[in-house]
Amino acid sequence: MKTRMKKLSVPLYLQILAGMVLGIIVGLTAIYAGGGGFVVDWITPWGQLFIRMLRLIAIPLIFVTLVKGIAGLKDISKFSGLGIRTLLIYLCFITLSASFGVGLGVLVRPGALVDREVAAGLQETYRSVIAEKTQEAGMMQGPLDFLNDIVPDNIVSAAGNNSAILQVIFFAILFAVASLLIPWEKARPVVDFFDGLNDIILKMVGFIIKLAPVGVTALMAGLVVDFRGDAGIFSALGLYALTVTSGMLIIMYGFYPLVLRLFGRGVTVRGFLRAMYPVQLFAFTTSSSAVTLPVTMKAVEEDLKVSKEISSFVLPVGVTVNMDGTSCYQAIAILFIAQVLGVDLTLSQMLTVLFMTVLSSIGTPGIPGGTYVILAMVLTSIGIPAEGLALIIGIDRPLDMLRTAVNVTGDAVVACMMGKDAPTPLGGK
Repeated sequence: MKTRMKKLSVPLYLQILAGMVLGIIVGLTAIYAGGGGFVVDWITPWGQLFIRMLRLIAIPLIFVTLVKGIAGLKDISKFSGLGIRTLLIYLCFITLSASFGVGLGVLVRPGALVDREVAAGLQETYRSVIAEKTQEAGMMQGPLDFLNDIVPDNIVSAAGNNSAILQVIFFAILFAVASLLIPWEKARPVVDFFDGLNDIILKMVGFIIKLAPVGVTALMAGLVVDFRGDAGIFSALGLYALTVTSGMLIIMYGFYPLVLRLFGRGVTVRGFLRAMYPVQLFAFTTSSSAVTLPVTMKAVEEDLKVSKEISSFVLPVGVTVNMDGTSCYQAIAILFIAQVLGVDLTLSQMLTVLFMTVLSSIGTPGIPGGTYVILAMVLTSIGIPAEGLALIIGIDRPLDMLRTAVNVTGDAVVACMMGKDAPTPLGGK
C-alpha cells in the first residue's frame, strides 16, 4: 500500500503548476460571472498569508545560511591561497552573471508587454508601499548616504524590518568573517549551533513551501482579477521564460567557454563540454547542486584530470557559494515583476537589486522552493509587492532545473582554473 501511495504522489512542481492553472480558471470565471469581489475578499487573502509566511522566514534563513556558509569554510586556513582565489573568482562569476541578468531584463523588458492601463491600476493598488520606498530614497541626499542602508545602528531593529535586509546581510558577513579569525576550537560550538539551526529553518521552509500550491492558486486568481483577464500577461510570461532561458544558455555555452579558453590551463572547450554533458543532465534532472556534487567531482577528477586535492575543496565550496545561474535568474525575475506592476526602478534601486542579488544568491538554500523566500525578501527591500511572485512561481520548475545545470558547470570551470595547483597535468581530450 505504501509503495502504491508513493507512486501516486504528485511532485510539488506539478502541484504548483496545477495551482497556477486553477487560479487562472478561478480568476477568469470570477471576471465573467461578476464575482471579482468574492475573489478579493475570500480567496486572495490565502495567497497573502503564504507571502507573509515567506517574509516571516526570510531574515532567519538568509542570516543563518550566510553565517553557516562562510563560517564553515575553516579549510581556508589550510588552503589560504587557493581558498582566497577560489572565493574571489566565485564572487566575480556571480557578479557578472547578476549584471548580465540585470542587463537582459532592462534590454528585453518582458514585463512591458502587459497593458499599461492595467499596470497603472496595479501600481495604484500598491501605491502606499511604493510611495514609502520612494520617499525613503528621496531622503538620501549625500553621495554616501546609501551606507545607512548597509550598516545598521541596531541589529535587533534591523532584523525586525524586512526592508532592512541589507543591514542583516552586513552583520551576518561580519559575524561569520570574525568567526574565521578566531581559533577553530572556540568557533566550533558556534558553527555547530548554526549547522543545527540551519537544518531547523530549512525544515520550516519545507513546511511553508508545501503550502505553495494553495498560495499560488489564490494569488493567481487575484492577479487575473486585477489584470481583468488581460492576455498580455501570458505573452509577457512567455517572453520572460525565453529571456531567462537565453541568459542561462549564454552563460553556459558562451561565457564559460570563453573563460576556459583564457584561463583553462590546458582544458579544451570541446573536452570540457563532453565531460560535463552528463553532469549537466543530472543537475537538470535533480535540480540540486548538492545532490549532483559526487557526479561533478567524478567528471572533474577523472575526465578533466584536476587533482582530488583541488576538486575536494573548490567544488564543495562552489555548491555553497557559487550560484551563477541563480543570480542571473533572480535579477531577471525581479525586473520582470517590477515591469509588470508598472514600477520604474531608479538607478539606486537597480544597484540595490544587483548587490542584493549577488549576496542573496549565495544564501539561497539548495532545496525546492528556496528561491521563493529569497525573491520575496529582495522584492520587499526595494518596495515591490512580493505578491508579484505569483506571476513566475508556476513556470519556475524548468527554469530551476536549467539554472542548476549552470551552477554546477560554473563550479567545474573554476576547478579547472585552479588546476594549475594540481600535481597531475590537466587534460580535456
